[in-house]
Amino acid sequence: MTTAAQEWSSPPVDRVMVEARAAALGCRSIKTDAKRVGLGLAISMMDLTTLEGADTQGKVLALCRKAIQPDVRRPSVGPVAAVCVYPSLVRVARAALAGSPVRVASVATAFPSGQSALEVKLEDTRRAVGDGAHEIDMVIDRGAFLSGELGRVADEIAQVKTVCGAAHLKVILETGELGSYDNIRRASDLAIAAGADFIKTSTGKIEPAATPASTLVMLEAIRDHFFRTGIRIGMKPAGGVRTSKQALHYLVLVKETLGDDWLTPELFRIGASTLLNDVLMQLAKLEGGAYEAAEYFTRD
Repeated sequence: MTTAAQEWSSPPVDRVMVEARAAALGCRSIKTDAKRVGLGLAISMMDLTTLEGADTQGKVLALCRKAIQPDVRRPSVGPVAAVCVYPSLVRVARAALAGSPVRVASVATAFPSGQSALEVKLEDTRRAVGDGAHEIDMVIDRGAFLSGELGRVADEIAQVKTVCGAAHLKVILETGELGSYDNIRRASDLAIAAGADFIKTSTGKIEPAATPASTLVMLEAIRDHFFRTGIRIGMKPAGGVRTSKQALHYLVLVKETLGDDWLTPELFRIGASTLLNDVLMQLAKLEGGAYEAAEYFTRD
């Protein structure tokens, strides 16, 4: 068992208060200039993602072009923070994004199940990093976690972190499978203690994926870790964030829980495959007073 796992412990989560606070923060009214700033910030924090069995080099190239310039008619909008792809397509993304500030993220460690031997997971990570990934999004073995094998989960995170080298490690908890807010808090604390640079809600492959309440539990774990150590850990809700209103809700959650220091792509990301176009449509409405048809925007 890792030293981190031995030292880790978590407080209980008050379900009623977490859900009530998450809902209340979602009722904030954000309009005009503040909305415009918030939507621009959301774009800068997006990990534009394609994780489908039918992904091709052409699809990834198109996604990278959109990541660099989300709307060709509005060159001041964007770029996004990163493009997230499978390890086999990291080289394609890295070449397409060369010279831009957009980072390459790759899922790894037997995504999305996490159900493979450790050496397979480590090799998955080595390949992605070796091919040029700046960031690795690993998924924990939820079966091991739910069986009480916390040391095993922590050890896997720590070993993947070592293999990552200079690449940042985002640890996906798959909160929809953890069963309770207490387990989400426990998994958050464990991942942070084991070396995560970011903690991430979901793979986007199951429902429920990201929710405001589960995200709030994770943000509180990040806050408490910062108060104890002075170390800032990043946060990434992913899966189910499809509208501008939802994106702004998450920004409010971050601001009210962690403060303005976390309102940066270095510490907050939104995993998105369909969100970007909705944000672009909202920005067009703020600019021109009317919605533009979806056909005016390329598909993510």
